[in-house]
Amino acid sequence: MAVIYRPSLVYLNGKFEIDKAVVTENGTIVEIGDATRLIGKYPDAELVDWKEKIMIPGTVNAHNHSFQSLLRGIGADIPFLEWRDESLYKYSPLLKAKDVYTGAVFAFSEMMKCGVTTVSDFFYVHNEGIESDEAIIQAAKDVGIRLVLARTMYDWEGAPSGYIETVEEAVRNTKALAVKYAGDEMTHIVPAPHSLHAASVEMVKAGHSLAQELNTKFHIHVAEEPFEVKQIQKEHQMRPVELLEQIGVMQDHRMVAIHCVWLDNHEIELMGRHQANLAYCPSSNMFLADGITNIPALIQAGVGISLGSDGACSNNRISVFEEMRMCALLQKVKTLDSTAVNYKQVFEMGTEKGGEILELPIGKIEAGYHADFIALNQNHLSLQPIFHSSDQILANIVYAMQPDAIDAVVVNGKMTVKDGRLVNGSESAIAHSVNELMEGLEEKFQKISK
Repeated sequence: MAVIYRPSLVYLNGKFEIDKAVVTENGTIVEIGDATRLIGKYPDAELVDWKEKIMIPGTVNAHNHSFQSLLRGIGADIPFLEWRDESLYKYSPLLKAKDVYTGAVFAFSEMMKCGVTTVSDFFYVHNEGIESDEAIIQAAKDVGIRLVLARTMYDWEGAPSGYIETVEEAVRNTKALAVKYAGDEMTHIVPAPHSLHAASVEMVKAGHSLAQELNTKFHIHVAEEPFEVKQIQKEHQMRPVELLEQIGVMQDHRMVAIHCVWLDNHEIELMGRHQANLAYCPSSNMFLADGITNIPALIQAGVGISLGSDGACSNNRISVFEEMRMCALLQKVKTLDSTAVNYKQVFEMGTEKGGEILELPIGKIEAGYHADFIALNQNHLSLQPIFHSSDQILANIVYAMQPDAIDAVVVNGKMTVKDGRLVNGSESAIAHSVNELMEGLEEKFQKISK
């Protein structure tokens, strides 16, 4: 059955328009046009009257670790390696598949309320093997969010045992998931060799080869911290992106690099030359004192840039609107240039560019795209003032909007947030499950430590 959404304003082709309606059917936008005409054309359609609401595309979280939402507030304000040991390495070995599910429901529900309609979850806690991946997928389905599972391939022996697989195991398990969910419009599997410090060169090459076989991109952390650059220089006598080019994983434009904080000019040029893409996580980079990625130079080089929240224990918010604001402001203060990155660019990074990089028809309100969009309360104080020209609305969304301005979220044509409340779950029930889980883990850890 067709559904007609009639907002007061809708963001189309880079501007806000009035008197327009959006028609969806079977999870897809089928037509956009004059509201009166479309209501007449589809007399049997359900009409959703979004009077005094602004319709914009759903945001795309291009990099997250959902299980890390369980660890928010743990290991705050300490150096990177201490943070890793006191949060990730301390608690993640205790997580069963059912705990991973609880964490993912928690993370995805919070994101949904913040307007995220698609998330790429970079997941590596395989304490119960592939069952742990299935827990993430089931959580996404239950919450109603579109999922790209960046199934991590990890063989550094210094990590907890649940992270580690042989190259053969990682390929077999990732491929099995990809085959199982082929054709599932809500679940997409991509290989994700963790990084050049946590995945061997053989593992990275295997991840790239599997991406070729599956005809997907592959995701990988690149140059997040200075120690990674120094380690690679010591072991390979070159910098991270130079090594990635030398081993042959950049030449076919499949790489989605995460962070890229510590690149030199030559590496930036290589990224552009090979049409690599970036998932940029500015809040996480600030929280962990990683540094500042050179976004203007990467844009100039032709690198496609999307936005990610990273895990909620290294941010600690998981809103792409937050990352839009942080990206623009951080680049301005770094360059001392107020024009370095503007609100239109960051809005595109958090919507349309995210869709392009994840290779999905999302991030735009356009016929043929998935019906993933948001309704904002036009009268919310954080969006004011709104002039008749509508010229400043997008700037207000990026720089001023508060999360409670989001009234409704639709994913794949289904309402997942209505009147600011989750449709597919109870916030109090989710909070209770999370707190009960973490209290139990804390008790288990204390027993292990004695």
